[in-house]
Amino acid sequence: MKATWKAKKIDDLLTAFTGNDRATSVAENTCAVCNGVADSFADDLSEREYKISGMCQKCQDAVFNS
Repeated sequence: MKATWKAKKIDDLLTAFTGNDRATSVAENTCAVCNGVADSFADDLSEREYKISGMCQKCQDAVFNS
């Protein structure tokens, strides 16, 4: 899978925040936040969000459903 394009400064900020490179995480099907496996999503919108944020379904649920 391929991450969506982001300006370098945004990617650098996300990397500083999570400690993981978002694009690398998406390419390796891992979560940029929890380092867990990110290979199953509730729906197309959640998979699209993964390409944007690098968050697995569990992390998306924690952030958006809280």
